[in-house]
Order: sequence, then C-alpha cells, then structure tokens
Amino acid sequence: MKVLLDSCVWGGTAKALRLAGHDVVWAGDWPKDPGDDEILRWAHRRGRVLVTLDKDFGELAVVHRQAHAGILRLVGFAARQQAIMCLHVLERCAVDLATGALVTADSTGRLRIRAAERPGERAPATRRPRRR
Repeated sequence: MKVLLDSCVWGGTAKALRLAGHDVVWAGDWPKDPGDDEILRWAHRRGRVLVTLDKDFGELAVVHRQAHAGILRLVGFAARQQAIMCLHVLERCAVDLATGALVTADSTGRLRIRAAERPGERAPATRRPRRR
C-alpha cells in the first residue's frame, strides 16, 4: 500500500512498513512542514493513505470535505507500538482505506471506521469495534 506518514508518527514506523512491502514516505524527512492542508492534498494527489496521530486531518476530511486517499489515525500508542498497530490496521482495513475510509485505532484495540462518502451524499459515521 502507498502510505504517507505524518511527521508526528515515529520514524521507525517507516522502516517497519517498508520491510513489510509498503511504499512509504515519511513527512519527517521533509525539510519543512507544509501544514495539514498541504500534507493531505499531497497524499491525495499521490494516492497515499495518510497515517497520523493528529485529529485535525479527520476534521479537514469530514467537516471541510477535503479530498483524501484514506486516513489512519493512531490514538494513545507509544512510539514503538505505532509500527505494530499500523501494520495490523493496514492489513485488516486495506479495502476500507483503499476506498477512502477514515480509520481510528486506539490503544484499547478498538477500530472505528468511517466509510468514504459517495459524491453528493454524506456518509454516516460507522462504528465497527474490532479487537487486535
């Protein structure tokens, strides 16, 4: 899967994802932080799922209806746990993310998936609790 890791995600996550066969760009390697709007646009233009710890991207996608190629938000994980959970979610939710879903994974093992909106309609928030 093509992934953009936000700079707030532990850099070791990039290495772990690459070893698992994912095509990864880590924003922490960029010389300057372009801001959330541009990061989301950059990921969308390149068909990359954005992995972040930041809830602002969900607001950009849902409230401001900014286009994206899928967003995975990790909540409450220590740095070294981020890679493990990211790999788990990318495998388990690959179809959802590939179709533009917003997925939130928290440290209790729960996954919340908000399906992508179809043009012209608002998608309801879906909650499908899943355990690791």
